[in-house]
Order: sequence, then structure tokens, then C-alpha cells
Amino acid sequence: MDFQVVVLAGGTSEKLSPLVSKDVPKALLPVANRPVLSYVLDLLEASDLKDIIVVVEGQEAARLVGAWASSAYLDRLLVEVVAVPEDIGTAGALRAISRRLTANDVLVISGDLVTDVLPGSVAATHRRNGAAVTALLCSVPVSGPSDAASSGGKDKAKKPARLNIVGLDITRQFLLHIVSGTDVEKDVRVNKKKVRAVGEMEIRSDLMDAHLYAFKRTTLQDILEEKEAYRSIRLEVLPYLVRSQLRSSPSSGEGTTADEIGNATVPFNSHLQYLSQHRILAPSAFKKDLLSTGGTYRCCVYIASKNKYCHRLNSIQAYCDINRDVVGDASHLSSYSFSAQNNIIHPSSVLGSKTTIGPQCMLAEGSQLGDKCSVKRSVIGRHCRIGSNVKVIFHDATLLASYFHLLSLEIKVTFWFEFFYSIIFLCYTCYRLSTLL
Repeated sequence: MDFQVVVLAGGTSEKLSPLVSKDVPKALLPVANRPVLSYVLDLLEASDLKDIIVVVEGQEAARLVGAWASSAYLDRLLVEVVAVPEDIGTAGALRAISRRLTANDVLVISGDLVTDVLPGSVAATHRRNGAAVTALLCSVPVSGPSDAASSGGKDKAKKPARLNIVGLDITRQFLLHIVSGTDVEKDVRVNKKKVRAVGEMEIRSDLMDAHLYAFKRTTLQDILEEKEAYRSIRLEVLPYLVRSQLRSSPSSGEGTTADEIGNATVPFNSHLQYLSQHRILAPSAFKKDLLSTGGTYRCCVYIASKNKYCHRLNSIQAYCDINRDVVGDASHLSSYSFSAQNNIIHPSSVLGSKTTIGPQCMLAEGSQLGDKCSVKRSVIGRHCRIGSNVKVIFHDATLLASYFHLLSLEIKVTFWFEFFYSIIFLCYTCYRLSTLL
């Protein structure tokens, strides 16, 4: 399969501060004691996609990621780690390495994506439809869409504040409309020209843009060169391609404006299906018209089934959720062997007298727990030392373990905090005290 893969691995994201630092870039942040980037690289290897460029923001972060990748994937993948300037956005990162892209098609994937959807399936759909871009859409996680980047709140039933609104043709192959995050208003405005062309459009708010795209290389390079101000793939490049689908000449500016043809306003409602009042076309009519039109972008989607796991590590809350899931309901992603008690305890770890490790927990190598400790649904990092009479009872206790792993602290207190942020505050206070002492 003639594909190049670009993994956008970020650098030291402020959303994950102080978990990430100059010593631990985002790509190496441990998820169930494996760097988050390893989940993406393992998926690519499973899809036989081995020509990979990993783009990292900052020279030092790129050096650390390169050293890890060259050791972990020696003789397995051809991984080239490229450093780009910080804060140039996802489109800017692609623009910086554009000349390195030579294959007919390019697969672009976020380095913080944890999923069991094979990238090869998206690539195959892209080739089959002859598309300019194919985007992976997944069901919104129960804790809310990753794009919300919320770092607080435990109410899983609470409706997320930001939504992705997508419009699909009735075959659910073509992406006709997309509005992301803060752009979402009370009403959904749909271009009438699209409605007339497709006859029927399904408007949905239960799908998440997973930040995995297959692009036709020449199309991607042309847009990056023409639209120098574009910084985001999700917010600018993809919507531009979607808007350009039904224009006779997509390269000639913005084409027909909404004012010339009007907008159809659809009251917002999840899973709303909007039927055109103009004319109804057979499901194949739009596809036939689109594929036969020269000089037109074709924007397609690959919609993952609801039983697939898909989450992005782009907030502290997401970090907690993913760690919990990977040793819990999504344990097939971890590649670890679980014990009869449904947990993972490394042979080198030391447990004190009457210490219990519950199901869906992980205790990494070199960790030590004192007497009468209790751990429930938590991930404890490498070489943590925890004193006696400590109860780790929070779903979000992964952060606690991560801090111990990074700071090598030994504590002998009992944790009875009610809120997740109390843990963060305590750990950060300990860190500041240790630097002063």
C-alpha cells in the first residue's frame, strides 16, 4: 500500500501541565506504563504501515522521542523523528515537513490517539472511494468528546459543552458538512446547494473527529501552500475541503458564497435527519455525480462501529479516563497478561503485609507498598514507594502514581480526599517543597 504516515506527536502540551515537561514530552507520557505514542505505532505496525514520520515540537522533545523510538522499534518500523517549531499548529507541522512527502497518499494521525480502529481500514476506504480526504469518525466517549479538553468533572452523564456537528449523505460515505467545537451555534446552518445536490442529509452530533485522516498528497500540499494562514487540520483544512466539494473549480478561491444561494437553517437536535424540500435523489445519485465531476474534492468518512474504543489524550481528565479504561474495559489495548484476580502486578514489585490490589489495577516494576495498603481501579507507576496504611481508592489515582514515578517521593499518609483536584494540589505542593529543600 503506497502510503506515507505522519504522526503528529506534539511537544509539551500546556493542557497536560505539569504532567509533561522538558524531560517527559507528551509523546512519552505513560498510559498503563507505556508511552502513549506506542499505542499509535503498534496500530500502524498491525496495518503493515511502516514508513512513518513522527513530528515533534521542539528539538529536545524530538531528541527524547527519537531515542526511545529507535530502541523500542528497531527492526520493526522505519521511524523518522522530525523536530518542528513549537506552537505552529497541526497544519503548520505538516507544512514544515511537506517536502518529505512523496507517496501518492498520506495518512495523518494524532500521536495521542488511543484506539483499536486499524488505520489500514481507513486507508483502504480512502483508496476505494478515490477521495481527496477520508476522516475517521468515532462515537463520542461517555466522558465527553476529547475536543472539549475538559480537565474536571466526574458526571459521566452530563452533556458535553462542545460538540462536533457532521452532515452525511444517506449512504454515510461522504462528509457533506462539519462544524467543530466552539463554532457550534444553537442552530445548524447547511448550504442549500448541498441540500439540493444530495436530496437528503443526516445531521449528527454523536460522532467525534478522531484526528486520523487519509489525504491525497497533491491535494494536501496544494492547500498547505495556498492557504498559508491555516494552522489547524480539524478546524481549517478539513472544513475547507468539505466546503469545496460541490464547486466546479475548487482551486479558484472560495467559489459560490452562502449569500448567493442561501442557507437552510435546521433546529439543532442530536441524531436529527433533515430531508430536503427541493428534490429527493437516489442514494447513488450523489456519489455518481461527485465521482464524475472533474476538479472536485471528494470528502469521505470511515465511521467506526460503536464497540470500538477511541479516545484522545489531550487533557488531564482524558489521561485519567484512558488509564482506567486500558486496565479495565479496554484491556485488550494494553497487550498485558492479567492475573486470575484481573489485575497486573509486576514480579519485581513489593507488597507489605495485608496489602491488597483490587481488580482492574496495575502495579509496575520496582514499586513498593507498605503494610495494610489498598489499591482499587488505579495504575501505579514504576518505582513508586508508598508507605503503610495508604488507601488509593479513586478512579483518577493514575495521576497520583504518575507523580510518584516522576518525583520518586515516599509518603506515609492516608488519602481521604473527596475530589480529584485535591490530589493534584497535594502532589504539586510536595514537588515545590522538594525543589526548595
